[in-house]
Amino acid sequence: MPYSVGIIIISDRASRGEREDGCLPVFKETLDDRFEIVESKIVSDDPENIESAIREFVEKKHRLIFTSGGTGCAPRDNTPEVTKQIIERFTPGVDEAIRTFSVTKSAYAIYSRAVSGITQQSFIVNLPGSPKAVKEIVEFLLPTIEHPLRLVANLVKDCQKELNQ
Repeated sequence: MPYSVGIIIISDRASRGEREDGCLPVFKETLDDRFEIVESKIVSDDPENIESAIREFVEKKHRLIFTSGGTGCAPRDNTPEVTKQIIERFTPGVDEAIRTFSVTKSAYAIYSRAVSGITQQSFIVNLPGSPKAVKEIVEFLLPTIEHPLRLVANLVKDCQKELNQ
């Protein structure tokens, strides 16, 4: 059974219909058959809208929640601050690995403030609003992300055995 995925696009212009979002199609193309995007939303950069969307997806028990957008240094980039209020257990190694990988693709990656972590049985990962970055980072995460999703869902009985298979 595929892991349920929720995608939240965070963009003032896309939420108002002034610009078409280019990230959701990239998620659909890049995620493999282990994942099913069961829901997606486009919300503005208002903290209340971001919080409401993330909390809704957690309540619906989406195993993996990607946000895209609002992770930079602009005054309206609120995604990391809102996500930090929702996350119960942070995964700083994921954040560090994404930035380390991403800086090999773009020097601007050092300015990312994205965070990740676990809330209830959902794994939340903030990504930039760039389709190119979304593709690169999702491809980077795909080889290893199933194990933490299984751990979060309490599906792993013996980590050593699972990782050595």
